[in-house]
Amino acid sequence: MRHREVGELMTCEVATVPRHATFKDIVRTLGEHKVSAVAVTDTGGHPLGVISEGDLLPKSADQGDWFRSLPHPGPWERDKADSTTAEELMSAPAVCARPDWTVAEAARLMESQQVKRLLVVDDADVLVGIVTRGDLLRIFLRDDDAIRREITGEVIDRTLHLDPAAVSVEVVDGQVTLHGVVRFKSLVPVIERLCRTVDGVVRVTEHLAWEADDTGTGR
Repeated sequence: MRHREVGELMTCEVATVPRHATFKDIVRTLGEHKVSAVAVTDTGGHPLGVISEGDLLPKSADQGDWFRSLPHPGPWERDKADSTTAEELMSAPAVCARPDWTVAEAARLMESQQVKRLLVVDDADVLVGIVTRGDLLRIFLRDDDAIRREITGEVIDRTLHLDPAAVSVEVVDGQVTLHGVVRFKSLVPVIERLCRTVDGVVRVTEHLAWEADDTGTGR
């Protein structure tokens, strides 16, 4: 089965600033590119970190004295409010992915690092793109017919070598329902698990029977 890769979903034109960029330079870059974050790179195009709107917000919160009712800022917010250059403001090191990573690999890294975006680098660690949570969610916009064809052709036929006529596949809004009869009971969880790995699948419900119970567990 072919999984969509980060390189297919990423944005290739990445807004960047050098490490010595000023606060106003960064805000200007965000506005010009209409993005919520910029990458900080060195002269060779290698990512050093990321600056998001969240990194800049403490500066706004620090303006004026009529916010007296707000809680006092913590050390992190205080440091960000006092920072004036990209090198001081950025979250580092940059969390990066490779273009050939699958959506699942990228999503796991985002979740484990608790970030909203990943910088994408090539084999020389040069910045080539950026992928966001929204980009990864685009796989769930796949056409239902495309999902059904992939399950029938790739999972049932070419991977498991089963007769596609023995298992009917219905897909509605990414939700897969399987009906039919397979030879062995042990195949049922395998089919279900493989269907779940198909890009765009939201849920799998199986109503499969079997000719022989090779698990010894009964129904």
